[in-house]
Amino acid sequence: MDAVLKFFIDFGPSFIMMIIGGLLIFLAIKKEYEPMLLLPIGFGAILANIPGSSAIGEHGFLTVLYNAGIANELFPILIFIGVGAMIDFGPLLRRPFMLFFGAAAQFGIFATLLAALYLGQLKGILPDAIANIIPQFSLKEAASIGIIGAADGPTSIYVASLFAPRLLGPISVAAYSYMALVPLIQPPVIRLMTSKKERVIRMDRFDEVKVSKTVKILFPIVVTIVAGFVAPISVALIGALMFGNLIRECGVMERLSKSAQNELANLVTLLLGITIGSTMVAKDFLAPSTLFIMVMGLFAFVFDTAGGVMFAKLLNLFLKNKVNPMIGAAGISAFPMSARVIHKMGLEEDPSNYLLMHAVGANVAGQVGSIVAGGVLLALLQ
Repeated sequence: MDAVLKFFIDFGPSFIMMIIGGLLIFLAIKKEYEPMLLLPIGFGAILANIPGSSAIGEHGFLTVLYNAGIANELFPILIFIGVGAMIDFGPLLRRPFMLFFGAAAQFGIFATLLAALYLGQLKGILPDAIANIIPQFSLKEAASIGIIGAADGPTSIYVASLFAPRLLGPISVAAYSYMALVPLIQPPVIRLMTSKKERVIRMDRFDEVKVSKTVKILFPIVVTIVAGFVAPISVALIGALMFGNLIRECGVMERLSKSAQNELANLVTLLLGITIGSTMVAKDFLAPSTLFIMVMGLFAFVFDTAGGVMFAKLLNLFLKNKVNPMIGAAGISAFPMSARVIHKMGLEEDPSNYLLMHAVGANVAGQVGSIVAGGVLLALLQ
């Protein structure tokens, strides 16, 4: 009996983590929740928690990948090149004011940062039994948790790898899990904050404004320069995203554009996922802080959605041509899922009201906004 008990004490946490890894694989395959990330993350967690695993450690291939691609922020930056090559900024350029929604929908980042930072203050007013399980996060760790609200996995990984390496596993899992759950998280929040009358607001035709090729080429260059002056530390992220977009829009690098969208993005995503999984070692992941990170990640997503909707409602107080408030919720960086959710909700309220291109404009603005928000946090706290 003692031997069995000792076995469970020694290896029980590892088996729990392998079960968690299996659950992530199940969600990726059966539910199709971000399968390109959750499946390799889940398998990486299994590899890292097998007792005596040669996959981790000084010479383990997962540790080598971590040092070569995450510790130096290489993998997230390479993914942004692929993402940039996939994004069409045309809808945003047709309606530049959508940039404001991309900024407003980052509210959850800073609200969650403050919540995580002052979580430890509850220790003094709660019973000891509860206070003892409440984690105390540093300012940089709180910022890393808050950036989950960016709804942008690579940005979350980039910031966490710099500010909170020990929390990289739970932050990454929370970021990608909630991105996959956007269709479940956003609609209830939007319905709670809007009326039927607001949800059926029609917006101007989207094809009235034409965007020239010159504008599409200049846009990534100008954005990189402006963002670089505002937050120089964001140049790596925003520059990689815009470089990928410039490859797409220039018209003379079609083969490389397709390679960035497919081979580069797919390979780096695969390596990134399994490497993140390797950080989910039982002794670090099975802690109260993980549960709090998951809860606060959800808090961040909810407040991002609410912030975008409230900003749209505020604008409508001054605009002659009203904005459908649901568009504000598309300002998060979960591209293109959030735009699709808003479009679907619009059709449910009025089958002839097409909001897709408006929502896409806000959604790609959120992609830029999340990177700039991450850069601002890095600049302020480095």
